[in-house]
Amino acid sequence: MSSTSLDARRRAQVFAELESRTFDLAVIGGGITGAGIARDAAMRGLSVALVEARDYASGTSSRSSKMIHGGLRYLAQGDIALVKEAASERQILRRIAPHLTRLSPFLIPTTNMAMTAKLRTGLWAFEKLGGVPEAEKHEVIGLGELQRREPLMRTGGLNGAVLYPEFLTDDARLVLANVRSARGAGAVVVNHAAASELTGDGLVATSTLDDGRGARIRAKLVVNAAGAWVDKVRGLEAGETDTRMSMSRGIHLVLPRARLPVNSTIIIRAPDKRSVFAVPRGAFTYIGTTDVFHDGAVYWPAPTRDDIDYLLRAAEAALRVDPIRDGEIVSLWSGVRPLIAQPGKKANEISRKDEIWTSPSGLVSIAGGKLSAYRAMAGRVVDLVLERLGKSAPPCSSAHTPLPGGSREVRLAGLDPLAAERLAGLYGDEANEIVIAGGDIAAEAARAVTHEGASTLEDYWVRRSARAWFDEGAGLGALAPAAEAMGALLGWDDAMKAAQIAHCRAINDESRRLLGE
Repeated sequence: MSSTSLDARRRAQVFAELESRTFDLAVIGGGITGAGIARDAAMRGLSVALVEARDYASGTSSRSSKMIHGGLRYLAQGDIALVKEAASERQILRRIAPHLTRLSPFLIPTTNMAMTAKLRTGLWAFEKLGGVPEAEKHEVIGLGELQRREPLMRTGGLNGAVLYPEFLTDDARLVLANVRSARGAGAVVVNHAAASELTGDGLVATSTLDDGRGARIRAKLVVNAAGAWVDKVRGLEAGETDTRMSMSRGIHLVLPRARLPVNSTIIIRAPDKRSVFAVPRGAFTYIGTTDVFHDGAVYWPAPTRDDIDYLLRAAEAALRVDPIRDGEIVSLWSGVRPLIAQPGKKANEISRKDEIWTSPSGLVSIAGGKLSAYRAMAGRVVDLVLERLGKSAPPCSSAHTPLPGGSREVRLAGLDPLAAERLAGLYGDEANEIVIAGGDIAAEAARAVTHEGASTLEDYWVRRSARAWFDEGAGLGALAPAAEAMGALLGWDDAMKAAQIAHCRAINDESRRLLGE
């Protein structure tokens, strides 16, 4: 097994290796689906290349509600298979990445006994399907206990609540852990490298950084796991111009926990009957999400004022809080969900099932699916790849091998509890290496370059550290020290450091464009 380190200083060598070999499989897309496929295939002994146009997890896979949930709502839709898969997958993920599966009580307020009974029936089925341990089964609480646990709840019209444990994650770090694990199993991976051409015997990857690099990658089979950009990659093939994807926009707002002091993840019924979440995370609480059609696949879809107000009004209707002012919002993130187009359905009615398509020339594309079930999706794709290649390989073992950071107990002595919780949640058993290196922003940013493939300040600020969303002042204060540390390793001059900082500030400014004070 090779090292799981992704060293951004080795880009030249990585491109040279991509050019010099013939791979069994080339994967386009470094979101959760592509990362999972690359990991599984490499662990089964295939030679694998993975290219990602921007950064790992830079699309949908860093913009989710950050939950590994079993999909209770799919039970209501009668999709038993999807629920069973998601429910059992979350237990597997808990085993291989305990630091990325933080157990949190989810609370559903109930209005009458009939609603409670219906929820209990669903949860019993969910627990049975997913092999939920006895200690983590749901409980029903009355009004008094609800008021004790969540004093902020407006309880008029309620008769209590149902509590059940679910898992919260850091979605971008989960992707990174899978990419690093793929690397450890021998895959050759590179970010900031777009598939610019399909060649019949592989693809051409072109650097999207200003370094002029590229590689012609020869591969026996190409899998398109580009998420929201699946149709764009399909369009590189002659005749594959139909649209199969539909985008839906989701936004999340982050507030200080002191402003919205919830103890559980509270499921709020919005005026349009959709479920919205208020989720505690460290010193913050985030509210999400919206689900409206969005025109086109973009990295930073602009939220609308309606999106923002929808979430604020839903929270204010459910919780006893003064009206939330725009100026109190620490940060907000938005993203697009790639859904399989189903004309005539609303965005929130479209199935989250994945589909696999094969073009006449042999390009395999996978689209749709859920974060929770990524590993099972990857397994199905790799089974198909092996069949197409006529290869035999050991069965999938990704359920039994810990992801980087997930193998030992985390002990962080002498740190502020919130700082310790944050480091353990990001780095797992590797957190001590950050502490030993100084435990500060510079230590995190340097590790992002040397071990985590970060080539830009945005890579660190948004996806390696989550400071863009979960830090005081949206982490803008971290930009200068992080740019110093990264620049020392990557050879940035003062102009480059300034440009990197300006780029991140522009992302923050644009996300806040519709906010007043």
